[in-house]
Amino acid sequence: MAALAGLCALRRLCSGALFLAQLYLLSGRAGSLMTTKHSQPQSTFAKTVTSTSTNAPYFKAAESTEVPSYVTKCPSNGLCTRLPPDCMTCNTNYSCVYGRPATFDCRVKPHVHCVDQNNHEQENFTINMTCQFCWQLATTDYVCTNSTNCMTVSCPRQRYNATCTVRDHIHCLGNRVFPKMLYCNWTGGYKWSTALALSITLGGFGADRFYLGQWREGLGKLFSFGGLGIWTLIDVLLIGVGYVGPADGSLYI
Repeated sequence: MAALAGLCALRRLCSGALFLAQLYLLSGRAGSLMTTKHSQPQSTFAKTVTSTSTNAPYFKAAESTEVPSYVTKCPSNGLCTRLPPDCMTCNTNYSCVYGRPATFDCRVKPHVHCVDQNNHEQENFTINMTCQFCWQLATTDYVCTNSTNCMTVSCPRQRYNATCTVRDHIHCLGNRVFPKMLYCNWTGGYKWSTALALSITLGGFGADRFYLGQWREGLGKLFSFGGLGIWTLIDVLLIGVGYVGPADGSLYI
């Protein structure tokens, strides 16, 4: 009986030791898992910081090396006073009198190189020009768009809205592109001399009206023999003074 009681006590002691060993192992594994979870954000943060610091130079703004479009209009190493207006910036002379010569202080724009009379490169210079706005220039100093939709032969003579641009070698005040109302002045290629010659020679058959594109009037003159000559004489006078023109409303050349 004593031997059986000792065997039972030994079995209980072994069971308790095994339980304590399993509890110790479980506690150690849980600790390692907690350590791993807490250390993971630090590792990710470290990677993020490293990645950001490594890629930082790629976000550096690159310096612009583009050449402005106006440089193509500016002759290199030419006289500064003869540069086109697009190549310089000038200060307004508020003391200038309209219609009189005035002096303006100017400076070349970036990427523009010019020289003075002694072939020395300079940036600041003066130019002389007439004190007037661009829209007040003579008609020979600017170029305007043309319209082929208005009638040049009409009473009163028609006008159209044109967009005008000052020529490159002309200096003036204000905007170099401006709107202006102009008289219709386009041509379709009809010659006044040809129309008059046809009216004198073959006007009785309506050749002049056919040439000008006026088919109904031409047929009327053809079948009426020039209105028995009266219509022919009237057309000679009207075409001679320029009152009758091309049917498309253009000017003679």
